[in-house]
Order: sequence, then structure tokens, then C-alpha cells
Amino acid sequence: MIQKPKGTYDVYGNKGETFIALENVMKALMEKYNYEYVRTPLFESSELFHRGVGETTDIVSKETYDFKDRGDRNMTLRPEGTAGVVRSYVENKMYGNATIPVKTWYYGPMYRYERPQSGRFREFYQFGVEVFGSESPILDAEVISIPVNFYKLLGLKGLKVHINTLGDIESRTNYREALINYFKPHIDTLCEDCKSRFEKNPLRILDCKVDHDLDIMKNAPKIVDYLNEESKAHYESVKKYLEALHIEYIEDPNLVRGLDYYTHTVFEVEASVEGFGSQNVLCGGGRYNGLVEAIGGPATPGVGFAMGLERLLTALEYEHVDLTMNNGIDVYVIPMDNGLEYSIALTNDLRMCGFSTDIDSMSRKLSSNFKQADKLHSKFIILVGEEEVKTNILTVKNNHTKEEYKVKIEDIVDFLDEKLSDDCGCEECNHEN
Repeated sequence: MIQKPKGTYDVYGNKGETFIALENVMKALMEKYNYEYVRTPLFESSELFHRGVGETTDIVSKETYDFKDRGDRNMTLRPEGTAGVVRSYVENKMYGNATIPVKTWYYGPMYRYERPQSGRFREFYQFGVEVFGSESPILDAEVISIPVNFYKLLGLKGLKVHINTLGDIESRTNYREALINYFKPHIDTLCEDCKSRFEKNPLRILDCKVDHDLDIMKNAPKIVDYLNEESKAHYESVKKYLEALHIEYIEDPNLVRGLDYYTHTVFEVEASVEGFGSQNVLCGGGRYNGLVEAIGGPATPGVGFAMGLERLLTALEYEHVDLTMNNGIDVYVIPMDNGLEYSIALTNDLRMCGFSTDIDSMSRKLSSNFKQADKLHSKFIILVGEEEVKTNILTVKNNHTKEEYKVKIEDIVDFLDEKLSDDCGCEECNHEN
């Protein structure tokens, strides 16, 4: 038997309904924030991720799916969303857009060759936003508010926002030199990854998962001591705007994130979920004012975040949050005698009028069809036999109350609209005709 590749999973049943529910919530939220959807290819030139994500990151150095296409070009399955969106921003000259800043959001599968574990897969889905064209700290706070509000809408509790600043290029350069001088006498005590990061990007040493509990890490220089006045002012404004949004935050001076392109604000959102374990970070992001330029575009400030849906699904399970609301279908059509073609046409018409409708395609017995209607949680059953076809008067049964009605075919839409509206008790639930 052929099985799915290691580190992947199938989506069906209740999980499929949950994914659709998550997509609906994120789409509605992005409309409220006035962000525009963007989609990029699943694979891009390998150079994009080497230049955009960074040579020293674990993603590029250890985890990418690289291949040569038939034109002998180096290609990579996208390991994250930001680099592709930035490439699209540059290639399509979105910086010429009259509506600045350009606010975008994306959603789709990403690929990383890493050890599969709880909430981590080699194919995973990521939701994120990218904003281009403004250095305003207002947007830093707005971007942080999006995942916070998203998680709140889903019903997650115990949210914690961790923030830090890496400062501008000048501040980062000064901090980099301080870290090199600090770690140089102790480099032999660090893991092999940290040794390789020492010259290329010493900030990444602070992100080490192996040595993070060592005293040398805890006593490392802090970026706040190397910020210039402009960077300090930006960071203070971000915190002020978060407070205005009533978002509580924790300042974490060791937070640097795992990608090379960040400047100024970096953040992570975690959930304190019982049983979730130490890997409780649900999303992260920050500002990247030099990334567009690095990928070949004009100097353009940017800020964004990304979240993995698999970790979120695990958190929702632990919190016993069920997003699926299977209220069943509106109508189940049962063909009888010579009523099949009539029933097929009726089913199609009802669907096009906005009613969720299914039809017996298995030629079941009437008793079995009633059981099938119950399994589908159908609110109404329509029986179509020779008499119904001849008179154009349908036999309609309320599957909850068991009341039976005779309804003219031309009145069926209004009848169902009225009855379904009464059934849910909500004036806003009327179907579009």
C-alpha cells in the first residue's frame, strides 16, 4: 500500500471542517483590517530564500527542499511566506501603488525538511501578513494585534505577547561587535551551530535551543544598551500603541527570532495551554526594513508575521475549542418511482437558490433514506414520486417536528426560506434567492 510521505498528513472529516472554519475567520478578520490577499508560487528560485531568509538560518542551511528543474535551474519549495511576497511586491512594482502602505495577507502550504513532531510537519500551512511602505510604529502594533485578535476570536486564552527590538542597522552593527567580543573567549563552550554562527551572525547565538540555559547566554550583552536614539524612540512608541490597544506584553531582551532580515521590533505570541508543553509559541514576526532592498527592490520598510496552523490546531484541541458547527443540511431530496430526473433538477435549483441540499443517489429504500436524512441532520425532506411530478406539488416533511406539507413547486423557495428562518429564530439567516 502506498502511504503518505513522512511529515505530512491528510485532511478530511472534522479536521477538514476545522480548517475551513479557520480560513473563514482569518478571511473575515483580514477584511476588517483592510488587508489584500496575495498568493505566490509553491516553489521559487533558490536564490530568493538564500538572499531573503538568510544563509545562516537553520531553514536555509538545513531544512529546505531543493531541486533542479529540467532547465537545470536551482529551485526550492517555499519554506516560509515572506520572501515570496516580497519578491512579488518587487516584481509587480506594488511600490507604485497609490495606496501606501501596501497591506497584504497570505495563506498556504510551506515545506521544511525537519524532524516531524507534535504540531510540526514537513508540509505545513502558514497564515501571515506583510505590510510595505511605512516605518510607522503604529503598524508594528497593528500587526501584533492581528494574531492576538485572531486567537481571541477562536476562543484561545492565556495569550502572552513577547516583544523586543533589534534596532536599526547602526544599532545592530554596534550590538554585533559587542556580542563577538563577549562570546569570543567562550566560543569553545558553545554548540557547533553557535560556533558557525559566531562570525556570520552572532545574534543567532541568542536563539540557540541547545545552549540557552547556560549562564553565558543569560549574561550576554542586551540590545537595549546599544540602541541609538531613533531606535529607542521607535520601540517606546510601539509599546505605547500596544498599551492603547490594551495588549499586554512582556519585554524579552533575548528574543531575536530565527531569520536574518529583522530590524527594530520582533515579537512572538504564545499560549499558556495546559498540556501544551514548552513549545507553546504560536506565531512570530517583526519589522524588516532592509529586506525589499536585499531582494532587488527600492528601499522600502516592511513589517509582518506568520503563524503555523498545525500548532494552532493542537492548542485548540487542548483547550477543547470546537470550531465545527455541523448544523446539517437544509434539504434532503428522496426520489421515488419515476421521480429521479425531476428530483435531480429540483436539487440543483435548490442549491442555486442558496439551500444546502443533498439527494439519494443510491436508490435506497424509503426507511433507509429517512435514516440517511437523520445522519445528514437534514432539516427538511422532500419526497418526489409520480404524483409530485404530475401535479408539481411537492411532499415536504419537517425532519424535526415530523409535520408534513404539500407545497407547490413555484412556492418551495419561499416556503423553505420562511420555515428555516423560523427554525433558527434569526432574521439574518434568510437565504438569498
